[in-house]
Amino acid sequence: MIAANQIRKGMIILHEDAPHRVLDFKHRTPGNLRAFVQVRLRNLRTGNSHEVRFSSQDVVQRAVLEQHEVEFLYKDGTHYHFMNTENFEQYALSEETLGEYTQYLKGGEKVQVEFFESQPIAIEMPSYVELKVVSTEPELRGATASNSPKPATLETGVVVQVPPFIREGDTIRVDPKEGRYLERAK
Repeated sequence: MIAANQIRKGMIILHEDAPHRVLDFKHRTPGNLRAFVQVRLRNLRTGNSHEVRFSSQDVVQRAVLEQHEVEFLYKDGTHYHFMNTENFEQYALSEETLGEYTQYLKGGEKVQVEFFESQPIAIEMPSYVELKVVSTEPELRGATASNSPKPATLETGVVVQVPPFIREGDTIRVDPKEGRYLERAK
């Protein structure tokens, strides 16, 4: 159990007996009223999002999750298939469950799948993924990292802003949680 004012973005809590991921939170202290926490939650079973207001004295329960390393195998239609690297069991997760992370998955990528009551409900991406640039504007001579960024399409189809010195064929590191360029891969 944790106090409501200890809730942070990305946490998974139990709300109305279902696991919810915290998408956003704001701690508010209106002038003459008691402090409260405004939280945007996504139900990990149904995919529905909604706003909840907790008093700062309320307590919430963190969900107890198991994590297993899995390897992304392939996509068919609206489902993404993963294989547990320890026991070779396979799981299919929907696009809604994976959210924006689908844009950063490529075959053979290893991620952590979170299980609640033996059911896969979410994935935890690594802090960065390495993806190849398939198209971008040509490199400008004398360009430095301080110049304005340009869009680049990566091998998975996602478009990120990159420094002007990045060329087609370069492999770059991208933060999948924020969808931003980190550095050129060595």
